[in-house]
Amino acid sequence: MTRVAIVTGGTRGIGEAISLALKEQGRTVVANYAGNDAKAKSFAEAHGIRVYKWDVGDHQACLDGCARVTEEVGPVDIVVNNAGITRDGTLARMTFDDWNDVMRINLGGCFNMAKACFPGMASRGWGRIVNIGSINGQAGQYGQVNYAAAKSGIHGFTKALAQEGAKKGVTVNAIAPGYIDTDMVAAVPEPVLEKIIAKIPVGRLGHAEEIARGVAFLTSDEGGFITGSTMSINGGQHMY
Repeated sequence: MTRVAIVTGGTRGIGEAISLALKEQGRTVVANYAGNDAKAKSFAEAHGIRVYKWDVGDHQACLDGCARVTEEVGPVDIVVNNAGITRDGTLARMTFDDWNDVMRINLGGCFNMAKACFPGMASRGWGRIVNIGSINGQAGQYGQVNYAAAKSGIHGFTKALAQEGAKKGVTVNAIAPGYIDTDMVAAVPEPVLEKIIAKIPVGRLGHAEEIARGVAFLTSDEGGFITGSTMSINGGQHMY
């Protein structure tokens, strides 16, 4: 029986690449999404991957969603916490809702999904959790106190949960992507994008598939001796 993997935010961007990489690895992949029904439908039809809709920032929705996946697909062995949002602005302009929404989804989603799936992994003696952090959680970024705080929190969450899972066959790791050529980055004005690329030693943006390959390795049997670690995939922009 193949292992079941849930990828949150798994129908587009980096999440889509991760879903496809895990499918290619032989996993039974479930892609979670929050709102874009049309994209989710086209993704499912194009790739033959089941999609499930729920808000990862909603604790009960995660418990219910993962229970449904377990019932309909099988026990969840792999969770990739990729879902995230931005609500950028300087502290002076940032509202509490801007802060709270980002913390609730980006960091709270990791807790909610782990709470739903970690006990089952531990009881079966095998599991993989990969949390997608960010270079901006390592280095900070102007106008992103909410996003940087949430992503930085992911790295601490990863190290702490890894200690709980180590003797139970459950590894917990993080990946901190740099600037990747997703739709979000493509929307950055050209002059700003040029300045970003100029600070990347390898001289280009990363590709979503490069993040996905990191996830595939960390969730493999061969990656079983790696836990509590953060893999930085950023072209050398921040050597942490």
